[in-house]
Amino acid sequence: MPHLPGHSADAYHACRLVEDSADTDTNNNEREKMRRTRHNQKDPSNNHNQTSRSRDKDREMIKPLTQAFVTLFDRYMPDPFVLVLLITLLVFFCGIAFEGQTPLAMLDYWQGGFWNLLSFAMQMTLILVAGFAVAKTPLFERLVDRLASIAKTPGRAIITVSLSTLIICWLNWGMGLVAGAILARQLSARVEGVDYRLLVASAYAGFITFHAGLSGSAPLLIATPGNFLEDQIGLISTTETIFGWLNIKIMIAVLIVMPLTCRLLMRGIDKPVTLNVEQTEAVIRETRSARDLRPAERLERSRTLAWISAALGAACLSLYVANGGGLNLNLVIFILIFLGLALHANVQSFLKALDDSTQGISGILIQFPFYAGIMGMMNSSGLGSSIAQFFVNISSADTLPFLSFLSAGFINIFIPSGGGQWAVQGPILAEASQSLNAYFPDVVMGFVWGDTLTNLIQPFWALPVLAIAGLKARDIMGFCAMIMIATGIAISLVLLF
Repeated sequence: MPHLPGHSADAYHACRLVEDSADTDTNNNEREKMRRTRHNQKDPSNNHNQTSRSRDKDREMIKPLTQAFVTLFDRYMPDPFVLVLLITLLVFFCGIAFEGQTPLAMLDYWQGGFWNLLSFAMQMTLILVAGFAVAKTPLFERLVDRLASIAKTPGRAIITVSLSTLIICWLNWGMGLVAGAILARQLSARVEGVDYRLLVASAYAGFITFHAGLSGSAPLLIATPGNFLEDQIGLISTTETIFGWLNIKIMIAVLIVMPLTCRLLMRGIDKPVTLNVEQTEAVIRETRSARDLRPAERLERSRTLAWISAALGAACLSLYVANGGGLNLNLVIFILIFLGLALHANVQSFLKALDDSTQGISGILIQFPFYAGIMGMMNSSGLGSSIAQFFVNISSADTLPFLSFLSAGFINIFIPSGGGQWAVQGPILAEASQSLNAYFPDVVMGFVWGDTLTNLIQPFWALPVLAIAGLKARDIMGFCAMIMIATGIAISLVLLF
């Protein structure tokens, strides 16, 4: 903002120079310094100048770095499907070169794992379409409008999306992943001048808290009786992992560092890429009156049918909770389906929202089998275990949590599934903790944060977000890489000190 010209400064200096004309040169210099100090304190435009110059310096530092990362990923990051093909070939040849496996054996491992994520792919598809349907309800749009009234500026919108997704993903990753993407999409149409790419990147970055939260697979697994590590380490309560002091410190650091980093990245953008408001809405409004509708159309628009069906879903949910059922991915999908049906208030509106949501899900359907095949090769060939063992061999009791963090981050690029990765690294880390006398809950949380950190540059989990946002991976990965570096440094410092 341009500062107001301070015309009073010249008159002030002139009067003081006349008054002090009889003084010596030394006194003049001293008084001149005092006058300048008083002038700086009285003239708010001068303070504004200093603030503006400080921001300009920050912009000069951040702008080249931001543009370099964004340009790098925009130019050289291929489509996620091409990326999964390249990773497949890399793991295939690494298994042969480093593990001594034959090509036929690697092919067998690949084909054997290829279909292991079919049910998970269906879950991801359903959570995408059901979550999108809820987001298209009048109630959710009013909620977004309320948030938009708070986040009136681009900076506030970025922080709002980042914090919201961090918190929701800690509660449940499925709900947070969809809610963050939808919130980013809706706010982009309501907040003028916000960069849509950075807004979506901020939403996806919040996914980093999921494995350290209430739906984290590894912490919940080692607290469950009958898990595959119980004979080796016993049961580890969530009070020592999810609610342990180490995880609390990391969460505090992430809640501070990540939103501020996202906000800071705005200064590196010269021309924000905005989303056309017309792109966010594609509602077909019927103009015919109710009396002109055919009986079948009246049934499709019946509020009674929608609400009775939603009531059945609510009754089923209540029974599930009363019987001690816990929160899981299937329950989240169940809630979203019947909540969407109730809030749309008729079947036709609900189906229209589902139709709008199905654009872009092809990436999920085709890529998940390939990632399952990669996981099959990593697990069966021994490649994943060898990588994990390398980091363990250079660890001590104090550094094992940190090196668990690094190894998990690296392996996650090839096995982007927390539960599947824990099956590979868990036994190795448990044995290392016992031999080094390290505190195992902290080792687990090091693994957890490493597993989630590199998700920011691994498009596997970004597929539902990108489908909702209508963007490509290369559009957000430059920002995500910078967020990953800043957040990774903060997590590393907590683990080391």
